[in-house]
Amino acid sequence: MRYPSALVALIRELGRLPGIGPKSAQRLAFYLFNQPEDDVRRLADAIRDAKASLDRCPVCFNVMTRGESACAVCTDAQRERGVLCVVEQPADVLAIERSGEYQGLYHVLHGALSPMNGIGPDQLTIPALLERLATEGTQEVILATSTTVEGEATAMYLARQLGEGEIAVSRIAYGLPMGGDLEYADEVTLGRAISHRRPL
Repeated sequence: MRYPSALVALIRELGRLPGIGPKSAQRLAFYLFNQPEDDVRRLADAIRDAKASLDRCPVCFNVMTRGESACAVCTDAQRERGVLCVVEQPADVLAIERSGEYQGLYHVLHGALSPMNGIGPDQLTIPALLERLATEGTQEVILATSTTVEGEATAMYLARQLGEGEIAVSRIAYGLPMGGDLEYADEVTLGRAISHRRPL
């Protein structure tokens, strides 16, 4: 059976979203088809409005409202301006902010180094980061990239680039989740929890 071309196009576009495979794209397409037209229109309007009204912060490259001078974090006078946390994506900023433990500034790379996929320092915001560190009074850089191969490679690359300067460079610690059992932890996570232990 051949689907109508409009449905095929919708499945194809949904399948381009991160984390959405062909089956999920098909399921989402049929879900949207079965929703009231007003609900679908609201979703379409929200997507269009977000694209039209959002931009990257010229300072840290986080998400901000278009037309503003900088994002809410960069313009917050209460933030600790000597500490800079480097993350891969704007979603990582939200995750760290939810913890309530960090009060410094951010720099969003918009990805991680991946030479096999043609992603080098110039495809990320690394040149802007290095320029920023040369002009701002940053005392510490916290590398909060992911534990993937690309995330680790990015952290190592940045540590080498920053290691010769006077700025302290640290890497976030990885450990066990609250309420987690040791027997279910993978070896790498457990190993890191042991090696990054701290005194009580």
